[in-house]
Amino acid sequence: MIYLPFLLAEEIEGGLFDFNGTLPLMALQFLTLMVLLNTIFYKPVTRVLDERDEYIRTTLTTASSMLVKADELAAKYEQDLSEARRNAQLKIAASQKEAQSIVSEDIKKAQLNAEKLIAEASKQLNIQKEEALKTLEDQVDTLSDQIKAKLLSSQSLKS
Repeated sequence: MIYLPFLLAEEIEGGLFDFNGTLPLMALQFLTLMVLLNTIFYKPVTRVLDERDEYIRTTLTTASSMLVKADELAAKYEQDLSEARRNAQLKIAASQKEAQSIVSEDIKKAQLNAEKLIAEASKQLNIQKEEALKTLEDQVDTLSDQIKAKLLSSQSLKS
């Protein structure tokens, strides 16, 4: 192997950290890279992330307000539903009471009609009975007169 004396001298002189013209150049490159990355990459990415965070925040706020509105509407609908049920129960009870009163009135009317019919039928039967009795009495009187006349005529024939 061939040793070059000027390479050996630089190796021995520099060591791990060599403070010569390359260090400021490296620092300048690093700062330039930071500025470029910041303007080209980090600012747009942070802007997108901020916009995304803002979108998520507004969406969450909107969703929570909609959830509150939905809960309010659900409570209102439950209240309206319970009120409608209560009104329906009241109407059903009133209808049942009205129907019961109509039925009881109809029953009373039917009973009165039945009593009238019974009284009229009884009256008619009594009239027919009396007429039948009168007819029977008349027939009995006629028959008794005929029997009497026959008896008298048979006694007058015998005498």
